[in-house]
Amino acid sequence: MLIDTHCHLDFADFDAERDELLERARHAGVTQMVTISTRVRKLDRLLKLTERYDNVFCSVGTHPNNADEELDVTADQLVELAEAHAKIVAIGEAGLDYFYDTQKPEDQQTGLRRHIEAARRTQLPLVIHSRAADEDMATILTEETGKGAFPFILHCFSSGQGLADTGVALGGYVSFSGILTFPKSTELRDIAKTVPMDRLLVETDAPYLAPKRWRGKRNEPSYVVNTAEVLAEVKGVSYEEMAAITTENAFRCYAKMPRL
Repeated sequence: MLIDTHCHLDFADFDAERDELLERARHAGVTQMVTISTRVRKLDRLLKLTERYDNVFCSVGTHPNNADEELDVTADQLVELAEAHAKIVAIGEAGLDYFYDTQKPEDQQTGLRRHIEAARRTQLPLVIHSRAADEDMATILTEETGKGAFPFILHCFSSGQGLADTGVALGGYVSFSGILTFPKSTELRDIAKTVPMDRLLVETDAPYLAPKRWRGKRNEPSYVVNTAEVLAEVKGVSYEEMAAITTENAFRCYAKMPRL
C-alpha cells in the first residue's frame, strides 16, 4: 500500500485516460492520492475530481509561479474553503520559486505567509514548493513557526541539506519524488539518508518527473512505486517496510484524510 501524496490529476495530460490511470494505480498498490491545487480559482475542477473518485483528495492554494494572479486571496478565504469541503485535506501548494523569473519574490512571500496562516488556523498541512530559495524559505519557516506551529511538507524535495534540516527541526515532512531515482541525484539520496523515518513521504508530482524506470514518459500515480523502492534502498529497509512507513506518515500528516 502506498499513497501518492502529491500529483496533479486535473491537468489536461490525463484527460484522455483518467479512469485507466487510477486503475493502474490501484493495481500497483497506490490506494489513495492527493491532487494538489495550483490556483484557488480552479478549485471547482479539483473538487469535481474528488467527488468522482472516492480515493482522491485535494488541497486549496496558489502555486508561487501563479502568485500575482491571486494576491487578493486571503487567509480567511483559504480557511473558509478548507473547512467547507471534506475532501480538502491540505493548504497549498504555495512557496518560493526563484528558479523561474516570472514572479516577484515579494509577491511569492506574501502568498506563502498567507498560506502559512491558513495552515496554522486549520492545522491542515501546508504543501510547500521551494526551488532555488533555500535561505529565504528557511527564514520564513522559522519566523512563522515562532508565531505558532503549523504542519507542512517540503514537497518534491530537491533543495540542500540545510533546508531539510530546518524543515525536520520545525516539525515538517520531507517528500521525495522521482528526482530521487535519477542517476545524478547522489547528493539528494545522501540527504534522504538523514531524514528521520517518521518524516518521510513519497509522491509523483505527476504528470512531471517520472522516476528512472519510466524516465522520459509522462508521470502518473502508479510510478510512485519506483520512488519508494529507491528510498527503501537508501534507508536500508525492504520495500514493504518503506511502503508501510510512508503510508503511516501520510495519514499522520494528512490527518483529515480517512483510511479507505
